[in-house]
Amino acid sequence: MTAHHPSPPFEKFDHQDKVFAQAFSILQEAIHQQAFPAASLAITHQGNLVALKALGRFTYEPSAPPSSRTLREGGDFDVQSDSPEVGAPFLASFARSGQGAVNPTTLFDLASLTKVVATTTTAMLLYERGLLDLEAPVSAIVPEFTTDKEKDPRRHEITVRMLLAHSSGLPAYEKLFLKARTRNELLKAAFTTPLAADPVTRAQYSDIGFIILGLALERLADESLDRFCQREIFAPLTMTNTTFNPPLEIRAKIPPTADEREEPCGSDTPVRQLPKASPPQSASQQGIRSTFRQRIIQGEVYDENASVLGGVAPHAGLFSTAADLAKFAQAMLNQGNRILRPETVTLFTRREPTPPGSTRALGWDTPSTPSLSGKYFSPQSFGHLGYTGTSLWIDPTRQLSVTLLTNRTWPDSSNQAINQIRPKFHDAIIEALEESQ
Repeated sequence: MTAHHPSPPFEKFDHQDKVFAQAFSILQEAIHQQAFPAASLAITHQGNLVALKALGRFTYEPSAPPSSRTLREGGDFDVQSDSPEVGAPFLASFARSGQGAVNPTTLFDLASLTKVVATTTTAMLLYERGLLDLEAPVSAIVPEFTTDKEKDPRRHEITVRMLLAHSSGLPAYEKLFLKARTRNELLKAAFTTPLAADPVTRAQYSDIGFIILGLALERLADESLDRFCQREIFAPLTMTNTTFNPPLEIRAKIPPTADEREEPCGSDTPVRQLPKASPPQSASQQGIRSTFRQRIIQGEVYDENASVLGGVAPHAGLFSTAADLAKFAQAMLNQGNRILRPETVTLFTRREPTPPGSTRALGWDTPSTPSLSGKYFSPQSFGHLGYTGTSLWIDPTRQLSVTLLTNRTWPDSSNQAINQIRPKFHDAIIEALEESQ
């Protein structure tokens, strides 16, 4: 593919603090209330980068107030998991020395945004090149999906489209890492995960489905997901701060997402002792605090299944900045300009007609009622959430994109307050843009 060297969206945010004062205030108050320690955001509007802002610190200040624990029911909550590598003993110094402030170049763990930025875009490119048939049975690409003698015969019905649309019948999430300690073992566990429903009878957001989809895409591309994405997506869009498995030397500059130590609170650490919230109602969600890796998770993927896969996974593992995601979003708003054809973008971002009631497009999600994107994004909008507290929403009608990155899972994942903050934040942005016009 011919290399492209695009310029980023035209920067036009000299007055962002005035124009988006209310939206920024919502995030600042959320940090004060310990909904998340750090946040980074980018807004593009009508081809311009109109806001690029970072708030907070890597971890909470010791004197911060107790956190809010209100859980928003319903909406389009993204169900996700945990993750891998070297701990960060220097975290203890952040609160004492005032270090650890985030800035617009800070990388965040994108969690499930990996599904759209990396995996779905890979599927779109392979589809354009005639290498991916959406109606092909998954078993035609990944025979291991159906070859076990005790396999459910319904698995033969599952197509690539169903995996992308989260309508395959596979369950949302399984702690595969508890029984699989290598990549091959985890993939085998995914292949043998029982269906939770008949194919195309209901939409159920599924990490398991995307793990299988990712392997199918790698086989079709004859290349690993990270290498394909780097050459075909990140490089053409000059997303120079987007990567799987950030190098060791920069991990200290990435906000931590979890404290998985057996004794999370000591005299030398800024971690708060959190009361244990009630377990999530969904069986697909994990428990409140994992001790799987017994260390602080910083600069390595939060998701534990992705960790066992080596940090390069189709459902989680990508790290990036708000500015890089603004470049990606602008490419999508420009109908895929530089990497994709307009008709491909339309096909993959349009809500699927089946199963009835689904908000899912192919890989992407669309606003539900109510939606964590707020009340103003148009029906043509598409977006996605990430379990670590990330989101990307794109509205072609308004020519608007909003990227929000946080580490709301620090020090554990019990605090769900971000689900109240997200819609307020998005609404404040659109209200500000309408007032400024």
